[in-house]
Amino acid sequence: MEGRDEKRRHGGRNSSHPSIEHAINAKAGRQHGVVALEQLIEIGLSASAVRSRVATGRLHRVHRGVFVVGPAPLTGKGRWMAAVLACGDGAVLSHRSAAALWGLRADNRAVIDVTVPRRGGRERRGIDVHHSSTLIEPDTTDVDGIPCTSLARTLLDLAEVVDRRGVERAIDRAEMLRLFDMRAVDDVLARASGRRGASLLRSVLAEHHAGSTLTESEIEELLLAICRTAGLPSPEINAWVALDDGGGFRPDVLWREQRLIVETDGRDVHSTRQAFERDRKRDQRLTQADLAA
Repeated sequence: MEGRDEKRRHGGRNSSHPSIEHAINAKAGRQHGVVALEQLIEIGLSASAVRSRVATGRLHRVHRGVFVVGPAPLTGKGRWMAAVLACGDGAVLSHRSAAALWGLRADNRAVIDVTVPRRGGRERRGIDVHHSSTLIEPDTTDVDGIPCTSLARTLLDLAEVVDRRGVERAIDRAEMLRLFDMRAVDDVLARASGRRGASLLRSVLAEHHAGSTLTESEIEELLLAICRTAGLPSPEINAWVALDDGGGFRPDVLWREQRLIVETDGRDVHSTRQAFERDRKRDQRLTQADLAA
């Protein structure tokens, strides 16, 4: 009799059954350690069984209806996944958070960006919920198992929440990672009527050229900003210069048309005798190089 009562309280079968434990751990393993209440119920737990696991520390609540399984700490990707699960069906990571997931830029904010394909819904603490009536299937994908906006849609969304330079750097990073697809971006922009970020993204793309502006140091970023403020031609940053002997160099800052190269390293990088001699030999080779290509 007692066994039947236990099964009845936990949705018809023992909530500690090995098959249930395996299913919960497997689901959490695919979702960076987190599960939603609806998923636990589908696996076989009742609401009371979930509450019991929370009380005993086997589940730890992250958001309403979303839990971490076991004692392991929540990872960054776990936080992103939990935020998406908390926002319900159709929700995807977006904007700055999606850009971080794609590897386009860092995002150390406490708030997570999530887009939902509808209006209304409950606001969640620690989640910036963006409502969209234009989010369609081609605008969404999975990265590391986390539902998120496509890279093209991420760039459009990003253009609404960061400055022009932030968009440029994201595009440069996408190209470096070989993720940038102009056709996909054109498709997103064609459906972006009325979007605040569309004009900025179009402007950046209109001026974008083969030369990268992806800086690798604060001084390179500062030099690029000075050039733009002064109205000077935009240089290429860390662009490859091929030499006739088959070798090449990647100078810090390059103006090809003006045949001008600027190195931004500090004195400590060039102060040894070996470094001095290496720099002189490189300068001699670059003086003879064809910078047009």
